[in-house]
Amino acid sequence: MNIDGLRLRIRTRAACVGVIGQGYVGLPLAVGFARVGFTVMGLDNDRDRVLALTAGRSHSPDVASEALAEVLREGRYRATTDASVLERCDVVIICVPTPLRKSKDPDISFVVAAAEEAAAHFRAPQLVILESTTYPGTTQELLTPLFEARGARPGRDVFLAFSPERIDPANPTFGVRDIPKVVGGATPECAEIAALLYRQLVERVHVVSSPKVAELAKLYENVFRNVNIALANEFSVMCRYLGVNSREVIDAAATKPFGFMPFYPGPGIGGHCIPVDPLYLSWKMRLNGYEARFISLADDINRAMPTHVVTLVSEALNEEGLPFKGTRILVLGVAYKRGIGDTRESPAFEIIAALRRKGAEVAYADPHVPALWIDGARIKTVEVTQDELRGADCVLVLTDHREFDYVAVARFARLIVDTRHSVPELPGSRGRLVRL
Repeated sequence: MNIDGLRLRIRTRAACVGVIGQGYVGLPLAVGFARVGFTVMGLDNDRDRVLALTAGRSHSPDVASEALAEVLREGRYRATTDASVLERCDVVIICVPTPLRKSKDPDISFVVAAAEEAAAHFRAPQLVILESTTYPGTTQELLTPLFEARGARPGRDVFLAFSPERIDPANPTFGVRDIPKVVGGATPECAEIAALLYRQLVERVHVVSSPKVAELAKLYENVFRNVNIALANEFSVMCRYLGVNSREVIDAAATKPFGFMPFYPGPGIGGHCIPVDPLYLSWKMRLNGYEARFISLADDINRAMPTHVVTLVSEALNEEGLPFKGTRILVLGVAYKRGIGDTRESPAFEIIAALRRKGAEVAYADPHVPALWIDGARIKTVEVTQDELRGADCVLVLTDHREFDYVAVARFARLIVDTRHSVPELPGSRGRLVRL
């Protein structure tokens, strides 16, 4: 088969698509392609995850188990740990984690392993796309040499591209098919083939001049969010000194119909993107002799928020005449954002650990997270009952899940520290409300 044959197979959706990594990014993408008619191989090295997917059980808030079961029944999707299936694929998409090391340097070992598997099972012609967020230059500096070493010429035998993932877990408005895709190819032919593939799934594809531009576009998106969240967090601290409700100020500013976008403060940043991705760019810039000062400052501010929250709790308890030691604190929400069970980089870990070290007895409730490990101890979620609320010396809201009854929290809790501005002020309520 030549390049024209590959184009035809993609255009007619006869192509076999292999997606390496079946996590929060890879699974929605794989099921998305399967639902529009492609045959999809979902490759993952987690055997338990593969067994669950094969049984039709989805772990992603963006893929209903019913939708997964449907593409399984139709034979459009298969989950596997066997990398040899890549030899049968016309398209290979890499969607693996890109975490940070303890030194805050990029850990691209998962990308390296996935790229090596793809290269080891390469067959021409094949489209290979990297979606994992990474430092600028990864596609051309890592993937291209791997395939060239096997005699594959970019733009003729292998079509290499980068297209950043833009999954927002549990977003009811923007799913994988609703979000425009950015594509940068190693050659014009690579970009054209990759764009053709994504146009089968999404309405809008934006082609840029190179993979490096596409890699930078993703990083800039999350630097933008990171910096603006840091501004909102610092602003909330300033408003506290001035005795003003920061949310009221931000909502007032947001009435301006141009030149402003609201960002809101919180207990810290979490998830697989905002706390991590900007540091990929600052690391790369240090290698080039430049210090990304905004990224560094935003990181410092956002990572200081858990300590600020613990201070708020301490001050609130002091005003009630309560010491930390022996005080019962009920934490509402430990996932990094509303509506999901993802706890990666969640500030709740640091906050709960700090409260426990100060002698507090900490329980938590989260409808999406059944258990947590904090400092080697396993903690199970509790139900938010009236007795639980009344029995807590302080209720600390960290994640504003919709499942919580915030009116009941306002009515029955003795002291509330609300980092999400979720609890209403009720006349005659039992306790005192402190907001971030």
